[in-house]
Amino acid sequence: MEAESPVSYGVTGKVIHATFFSALKMLDVGKWPIFALCSQEELKLIRQACIFGSAGNEVLYATENDEVFVLGTNCSGCLGTGDIQSTIEPQRLDTLCGKKIACLSYGSGPHVVITTAEGEVYTWGHNAYSQLGNGTTNHGLVPCQVSTNLVNKKVIEVACGSHHSMVLTSDGEVYAWGYNNSGQVGSGSTANQPIPRRVTSCLQNKIAVNIACGQMCSMAVVENGEVYVWGYNGNGQLGLGSSGNQPTPCRIAALQGIRVQRVACGYAHTLVLTDEGQLYAWGANSYGQLGTGNKSNQSYPAPVTVDKDRVIEIAACHSVHTSAAKTQGGHVYMWGQCRGQSVILPHLTHFACTDDVFACFATPAVTWRLLSVEPDDHLTVAQSLKKEFDNPDTADLKFLVDGKYIHVHKVLLKIRCEHFRSILNNNDDDVIEMSEFSYQVYRAFLEYLYTDCISLPPEDAIGLLDLATFYRENRLKKLCQQTIKQSICEENAIALLSAAVKYEAEKLFIQEQAAKGTGLSA
Repeated sequence: MEAESPVSYGVTGKVIHATFFSALKMLDVGKWPIFALCSQEELKLIRQACIFGSAGNEVLYATENDEVFVLGTNCSGCLGTGDIQSTIEPQRLDTLCGKKIACLSYGSGPHVVITTAEGEVYTWGHNAYSQLGNGTTNHGLVPCQVSTNLVNKKVIEVACGSHHSMVLTSDGEVYAWGYNNSGQVGSGSTANQPIPRRVTSCLQNKIAVNIACGQMCSMAVVENGEVYVWGYNGNGQLGLGSSGNQPTPCRIAALQGIRVQRVACGYAHTLVLTDEGQLYAWGANSYGQLGTGNKSNQSYPAPVTVDKDRVIEIAACHSVHTSAAKTQGGHVYMWGQCRGQSVILPHLTHFACTDDVFACFATPAVTWRLLSVEPDDHLTVAQSLKKEFDNPDTADLKFLVDGKYIHVHKVLLKIRCEHFRSILNNNDDDVIEMSEFSYQVYRAFLEYLYTDCISLPPEDAIGLLDLATFYRENRLKKLCQQTIKQSICEENAIALLSAAVKYEAEKLFIQEQAAKGTGLSA
């Protein structure tokens, strides 16, 4: 969140300036019960978090300086602390500290799969079905890097089903491993896959851009918007119009002509978001999680109406039967299993993000993705204008003052100042020479037009007051008066009073400020 501080006016000799400061962001994790175990001081440092486990009783979080901590019941060693002991005190994971987690997913065991900003993959936790990808079935008590078949590959996304794992590389390849009883690894067989294996078949020459896993199924969106699915299909969650399992990737023909951007999988249902902001759903529907207005399973993609606005985000998680979506207008909807109730149509919430739906209404209260505080590089209009002042790369006009250039934009000057509106309308010059005012004063004036603030020492505010009077800039006059008024002391009171009379700025001298030690009054 960006905030603008008030203009600060210093005493004599100090530069007056207005600053923009970036408020320190913190992640709002208080809606998840597990975080009640953490102190307020610890919560303020959290920048990433994931809540997982069969009861939402395990959590991993990263702090602002990339330290990684875990907390909770530690089923199957899923906290990665080296043992299976539960903990109500945050434990530091030295292996991951400084790694910068880019993406995280978890299974039902639970097991955890992460990728770092460098594209490395680490896994730990439950491993009875080789879902850790290390070639064994021994539980992983500490995070270990998975390198087999991923050497020289940069992984950018990870996804987990109940007991299988999948990753997407930067060059659009998909790798899967783990439990494969229904073909969810996509190898063409039902034998478990102990190490990462590239998913080929129909994906062989395709570039994948997004992946997702249901409990026992897998999906990938490719760059042309097609969706490929494989694995368990007993509830129609593959969208193929049947209920037969699919051991290798198969394109969803019913989406022909529709460009899908993202796919999200629930326990046994699927959501997709198109490039036109439309939502489709299919699969299990016993809790109304498809949002179609009934509880009948759907084996073909069905359109879901969410308000009249464009949908920009869809949310589902393989461990719950809840669905959520966010519209371009910022409205968040939820449906499916919500606190034990079946909501069969998208229901408008008061939430600002889809994450809160899973914190407050999903069972268990888990996260559907890695929560992150994103760096806010968005600039307001005011901040953008301030940034462009005296920027030679974008300016189309230069003022030459005291042998130095000040770079500005004609259109902004004409919008902001009546004086410039009149002199620049029929002026095609690229350079205007100015000799009536000093460089410091004229630069402060031009900067004021970009920022609404003045930035110069109080003693120079008299010159700027002269300019403001000449250009009939009444608001600037008031700012100058305020600057001078707040800098009054015994030593400069008489000189400033003379300036006030000269420039008809008698408001400079409010009696209780100007007369301090001087006997003067306005």
